[in-house]
Amino acid sequence: MTASIKKRTTGLSSGAEINQNAIVRRISLITIVGNIILSAVKLSAGIAGRSGAMVSDAIHSLSDVFTTVIAAFGVRLSQKEADREHPYGHERLECVASLLLGALLMATGLGIGKAGIASMIAGRYDALAVPGGIALAAAVLSILSKEAMYWYTRHYAKILNSPAFMADAWHHRSDALSSIGSLIGIGGAMLGFPVMDPMAGTVICLFILKVSYDILKDAIVKMLDTACGEDYEKALTDYIAAQEDVVQIDMLHSRIFGNKAYIDLSIQVDGDLPLWKAHAIAKRIHDNVERRFSDIKHVTIHLNPAAEHPRRTLC
Repeated sequence: MTASIKKRTTGLSSGAEINQNAIVRRISLITIVGNIILSAVKLSAGIAGRSGAMVSDAIHSLSDVFTTVIAAFGVRLSQKEADREHPYGHERLECVASLLLGALLMATGLGIGKAGIASMIAGRYDALAVPGGIALAAAVLSILSKEAMYWYTRHYAKILNSPAFMADAWHHRSDALSSIGSLIGIGGAMLGFPVMDPMAGTVICLFILKVSYDILKDAIVKMLDTACGEDYEKALTDYIAAQEDVVQIDMLHSRIFGNKAYIDLSIQVDGDLPLWKAHAIAKRIHDNVERRFSDIKHVTIHLNPAAEHPRRTLC
């Protein structure tokens, strides 16, 4: 007998949805406006200060505008209720958004690295312009601004349990790291080592590629029905085994679905129980599990009849 009890609330309450949407709008507005202003400042400083590293850094910041738009779009789409064509919901659209973010970030890093390597290969270091102090000041401003954006976006990404916004937060952190590379490169060039400026662009590329790899890997894992992990499954198994009327757990499988989880559970109960009572036990366990583990979207419970003299054992 299989008791598949649909969750009574497939999403947040209307008030929570409004609050969540408000958070998404606020994050998007602040980071988009902030990145547009910061990109304009860095681009102007890079041109005026004759710094290729700062111009590359400005392009990186401008890409943050597009990644934030993609993240916000993915989060909003993932909140759509399940429908006839998508009976399991739309949570994986956040993973799609993360894939786009990772790909865009990788393309940005490769472009910056290509420009830096080309300048170093050219070998005309004496012909390279020495950056001005304005480029150095812009690098310091960028580090402080992007680090603040990282912590701000990360804070709300945890509240929303959003992989897309967490990816966007790491994009901000990668921009802060690239600005540190710009600061070192510009400072070195001003001290008489002009090759440091294009070298900084190459180092920035490596930071960006590492972050893009992590984002892409996380998104792919969440789209492949990957298990939730041994520690998570053990905590879940221990909790279910301790529930009243559970004789034994025969099987527990978990899979990640976007930022949620699905659980397939097979348990033994007293085989002499009437159908209505066995169903009530499955419903109670289902509701208890989903209350205790808020990231579980749905639990499917299969009931097996226990032996004549049931023992509360766990396999």
